[in-house]
Amino acid sequence: MNLPNKLTILRIVLVPVFVAVILSGYFGDNSKWVALAIFIVASLTDLLDGKIARKYNLVTNFGKFMDPLADKMLVCSALICLVELKRIYSWMVIIIVVRDFVISGFRLVAAESGRVIAANYWGKFKTASQMIMICLLIADIQVGFFPVITEAFKWIALALTVISLIVYIADNKDVMREE
Repeated sequence: MNLPNKLTILRIVLVPVFVAVILSGYFGDNSKWVALAIFIVASLTDLLDGKIARKYNLVTNFGKFMDPLADKMLVCSALICLVELKRIYSWMVIIIVVRDFVISGFRLVAAESGRVIAANYWGKFKTASQMIMICLLIADIQVGFFPVITEAFKWIALALTVISLIVYIADNKDVMREE
């Protein structure tokens, strides 16, 4: 088991820890800060595992499959917790989750044909905006411009989610034709 795969597994292990911390309130007023720290560490493992795997040629089939799955587990779990905490609308989360299912479906169909569909810049912008949005929603800072910035990032992340889906489908529509 190489380092990138260990980082992916760590991210998966951190998901239930994050969920328990953010929903239990075990750390009292500090629960959101502990949850935010866990989410940031888990997110950083995503950044690191890919960089390390590519730099040192440690790309594995396990990593190709589990890395995006671990990402979806982290983001979807965080968003569902944030719905429970009434910090984001459930319909927004549904759009984000459905987009991920559609993209995963496209990737599976493409993989059957031996094609690998890499993430594009829109997908990277979408991911970055979602991570920032989730961090802002976890922190839930209600002073100054923070509520406005947080609300803006909800809409930015949602818009980039939809745009990235449209671009992804348009760029890869031939995958469905092959079937």
